[in-house]
Amino acid sequence: MDTKRNFLFLLLFCATSLFAQKSNEGLKATFKPYYTLQIQGGLSHTLGEGSFSDLISPAVAANVGYKFTPVFGLRAGVSGLRGKGVWVNPKTDYKFNFLQGNVDALFDLSSLFYKYNPDRFFNAYGFIGGGVNFASGNDEANALYKKGYILENLWDGSKTFLVGRFGLGTNLRLSQNIFFNVEVNSNVLSDKFNSKKAGNPDWHFNALGGLTFKFGNSGKKVVEEPQYVEPVPVPEPVVKEEEPKPIPVVVEEKQEIKEAITENIFFTINSSKIDDSEMSKIEALVKYLNQYPEAKIDLVGYADKGTGTSAINERISNHRALSVKNELINRGINSDRISTDYKGSTVQPFAENDMNRVTICIAE
Repeated sequence: MDTKRNFLFLLLFCATSLFAQKSNEGLKATFKPYYTLQIQGGLSHTLGEGSFSDLISPAVAANVGYKFTPVFGLRAGVSGLRGKGVWVNPKTDYKFNFLQGNVDALFDLSSLFYKYNPDRFFNAYGFIGGGVNFASGNDEANALYKKGYILENLWDGSKTFLVGRFGLGTNLRLSQNIFFNVEVNSNVLSDKFNSKKAGNPDWHFNALGGLTFKFGNSGKKVVEEPQYVEPVPVPEPVVKEEEPKPIPVVVEEKQEIKEAITENIFFTINSSKIDDSEMSKIEALVKYLNQYPEAKIDLVGYADKGTGTSAINERISNHRALSVKNELINRGINSDRISTDYKGSTVQPFAENDMNRVTICIAE
């Protein structure tokens, strides 16, 4: 029970961490296939009658992979080092060596459940596969047999076993091409693997950590252009002609603009979409511009320094200004009355980093 509980905890950690991912609104990403190299080390556990700690051994693994699509990839590798068994009464443990060749189908769970993002920090994956286990060095078990211990599935010399396997892992992004890797996996083998007869398959578990190296450019993020929606033309009502009447001459006084109006339209990270919560500010600007027909409005888009590159921040600040402009046009404001500019992340109007994801609107 201790064994299952510990490995279930590790699997649950990887699974629940997956759902902490958040997709990037307003961004899309292109994908290019690439190769990977994984170097891992950690601990293994051969399931048996002894306590969890009695059956722990060191483990290593190395894999070469190829990512075909944002979701699917293949890898081939070798793993292993040492397995252990325990004779309960009197308590005696014994060791043996093994080297296992694996071929796994990989599924990128972060890209499967969320948009593909080459700059994502947490990249969860699952896999299922198989392989061949080459075991040797079972001298300690054979020595016990000679002392009268009844090991019904005892083997000597070397032994080959077919393996089925599955697991979960994550790659934590350290740089563009280097990731810190954590993985847990389960391997099912013949009942003869640990020399003891149990009437069911033997299980071997691994908890590994290491580095994943990516070779090649896997893709890039592209800012989506905001869509401009043409205002729907309103047909003019048909007026029945009447006899002309004298028109009184009225001298209109020019209405003065008493006070300028400023609204700050805030955006979420990596987004140029105006949230519903900000629409009341748009309505206030439209009301002001309709009240003062000679007024004009200046829109300046910004991005925060805390995220993204200078090039991405420049583009997204421009799109934030254009999004506000398009919304004003859609509500009947003439485009000649609107001017736009953008500053990227070179200018930060607010001290708080997140508030700089903004378009500042000044009408006067």
